[in-house]
Amino acid sequence: MKLYRRSEGAFVEDAGKFCFLAPLQSADDWDALLGDPNLPDRARSAIDDGAQSHFDPATILAPVGNQEIWAAGVTYYRSRTARMEESKDAGGGSFYDRVYAAERPELFFKATGRRVVDPGKPVRIRSDAKWSVPEPELTLVVNPAGAIIGCTIGNDMSSRDIEGENPLYLPQAKVYNGSCALGPCILLTSEPSRDTAIRLEILRSGKQTFSAATTLRELKREPKELVSFLYRDNSFPQGAFLMTGTGIVPGDDFTLQHGDLIRISIDGIGVLENPVA
Repeated sequence: MKLYRRSEGAFVEDAGKFCFLAPLQSADDWDALLGDPNLPDRARSAIDDGAQSHFDPATILAPVGNQEIWAAGVTYYRSRTARMEESKDAGGGSFYDRVYAAERPELFFKATGRRVVDPGKPVRIRSDAKWSVPEPELTLVVNPAGAIIGCTIGNDMSSRDIEGENPLYLPQAKVYNGSCALGPCILLTSEPSRDTAIRLEILRSGKQTFSAATTLRELKREPKELVSFLYRDNSFPQGAFLMTGTGIVPGDDFTLQHGDLIRISIDGIGVLENPVA
């Protein structure tokens, strides 16, 4: 089942049937819904007992309220290699190799809920960056108790030249206006399948300029492991979103341009599409 957020309420979908689940007067109502331990049962009841609702995909909002969005880094071998390449001149290349093999993962803050871009709305290239890429990521939805309740699609927009200049510049490379998009829905599941495929396509002037794919089998760390480190000595009263890293990084000769269209698809969830402002 999938959970969608719209301005007028929450909707659940299963096998093409959309049903109204709950009204949403504010982000607090969405927070309460994600924190409800009976959410899966409520969603199933809505599908089994509810009438088909009209559903306009153009009105979908990012499935986030007041949650913080965090991210895990260097969880795929491809990401490890790319980070080592971009930072070698700054002397930081070995950092990424070491964290890839370490017990403790890299975790960093990405965005607050208000900074998240809705599906279909523009993400941004940082104005002082010369080398920018999208990073398509399976994103875990975690309730206040630290249990994974679902997953969605995340776009972790990144300034590779800024991060590569010095690893200490990571927050500036990752956190800025328009740097995070989520959606289009939450797939209600406690354990995403390792066979799940992730695909990235970038269109420029209507033509494909980049495409690649990977699967969760390439993810080095277990989702529950990443969540356990995030919640260690930390609390999230409204829950949290955790991006699990990327296994797709365009080559060193590629950078996003204004007007590009980023299309990320993940099996079972759908497609997150955002233009670049």
